[in-house]
Amino acid sequence: MRPDFRTAFVRQSAGLRQYPALVLNADYRPLCYYPLSLWSWQEAVKASYLDRVDILARYDQVVRSPQIEIRIPSVVVLRDYVKLQSRVAFTRFNLFLRDEFRCQYCGASDDLTFDHVLPRSKGGLTSWENVVAACSPCNLRKAAKSLEISGMQLLKPAHKPDAAQLHNLGRKFPPNFMHESWLDFLYWDAELEE
Repeated sequence: MRPDFRTAFVRQSAGLRQYPALVLNADYRPLCYYPLSLWSWQEAVKASYLDRVDILARYDQVVRSPQIEIRIPSVVVLRDYVKLQSRVAFTRFNLFLRDEFRCQYCGASDDLTFDHVLPRSKGGLTSWENVVAACSPCNLRKAAKSLEISGMQLLKPAHKPDAAQLHNLGRKFPPNFMHESWLDFLYWDAELEE
């Protein structure tokens, strides 16, 4: 899989490219793993100034104003708990994340698109239960045929994921950039070394 493939789905502002701050909920868990909950350093400094977050870790770099000098925050925790959304939007990105960025027919991870298991021409709906990630060759091979007629099988059945399932799946895809100060908060339930 191309290293930039997954991140092509995630739009980032220019401010996140330099010194992003990992944003943790009040329970010290990231708001989201994929895409990882990040703020630009400007947003993190502003939230700290407004007493909306506590700074847990900082970069070595500083920003200066005429009155103060501030080390750039690398990890912030919200002071108030944000209830995470339980409804999962049916989007292309969430569909690919549910299917772990793999074709559900052959397991390939390149040239992904999506396929209606029961073709729309045969009454199939565009829903979680009928749409899967598919590579272009498998999608063309299956075409507007049913699974039985095409002789193809799904690696796992299509289903509607809940928010916790997508959240956990997102943990399998670490970002391209991770500051060392983030590691204790991103993998807090990882097995400890003896």
